[in-house]
Amino acid sequence: QVHVVESGGGFVQPGASLSLSCKVPMNDFDLARLAWYRQVPGRQRELVATIATGGQTTYGAFVEDRFDIFRDNNKKTLTLRMKNLRPEDTGVYYCNTVAADIPWGQGTQLTVSS
Repeated sequence: QVHVVESGGGFVQPGASLSLSCKVPMNDFDLARLAWYRQVPGRQRELVATIATGGQTTYGAFVEDRFDIFRDNNKKTLTLRMKNLRPEDTGVYYCNTVAADIPWGQGTQLTVSS
């Protein structure tokens, strides 16, 4: 069973930058379309960013060019680099496939507050 591990969250001030990392020890990692999701207080889990096998990326409308998603197929890791963080970015961040067909990890908490 795949055991996803997210890390890198923390408490930052508005305007700060932070990178999140995720290890996804799945077979055929390089063939998977991968994604970062987040669950902010009071809302359902939402899609933040995706990255295809060829590196093509998509982002939620709320990202507004502040985030970048990367993948390392050799290390089987997924990274989300974030800048100009806002209080509304506060939430728990998760990674999974785009189909969300592997068990969810614990996520990593990001809190943006002054």
